This record gives sequence, structure tokens and C-alpha cells, in this order.
Amino acid sequence: MTDLFGDELNVKRTNTKPEAAALVEVLMTLRGHSMVAWCERMNSGAVRVGTRFIRFGWVGCPDVIGQLKDGRLLGVEVKAEKGKLRPEQSIFLERIRCAGGVAFMARDCRDVLRELTK
Repeated sequence: MTDLFGDELNVKRTNTKPEAAALVEVLMTLRGHSMVAWCERMNSGAVRVGTRFIRFGWVGCPDVIGQLKDGRLLGVEVKAEKGKLRPEQSIFLERIRCAGGVAFMARDCRDVLRELTK
């Protein structure tokens, strides 16, 4: 990082959102993998705007949705080191697997590589 005059700044970066860092790593790995045709981050959750309640995505929606080059659906739920799947997330990943897709939880690139080589 540089300041207004182009001088290099030594700023120590700390990651206060480990799941966000894991998501970046997982997306980079998926996008570079030879089996993956495409993948995108799925924002899900809800927000109140004035008196309206707006939901994004759906309950159990994985963090990443994509498609493998062989046509199968890809669903990846990203969790930080100590994160756990909620029941609705587990159920949705299982629905993808039961329909012939590939679905798993990933904490980092190693999980992605392991699951895609099965």
C-alpha cells in the first residue's frame, strides 16, 4: 500500500473475518481448477429496509454455486476453522449430492482439491 506521495507504507494487515479469507481462497482454487466450468459467490441472508424485510438467496443456500465441465451442479459451503454446518446447510448439500451433483464444505484450498479429486 502507498500513501498520497507514492511512498510505501508498512501496514500490518489483520484478518478479523476468517470465513471471508477462507471464501477468497476457496473461490480462487475453484476458479483455477480444470474440472470447474464456472462458480460464483452466492450472497444469502436478510436485511430490513424501512418496513420491508428482504431475503437474499434461500435457507441453506451454499456460499458458492457453480457447474463442473461435465455438467454437474457444484455447491460449496465455506466455513472458518471452527465453523460448523447448520442443519439446513447440510440438508441442501445432501440434496445436491442426491441429484448427482458435487457438494461439500470447505475450509481452505486443500478441502477443494481433495473433494474434486474423489
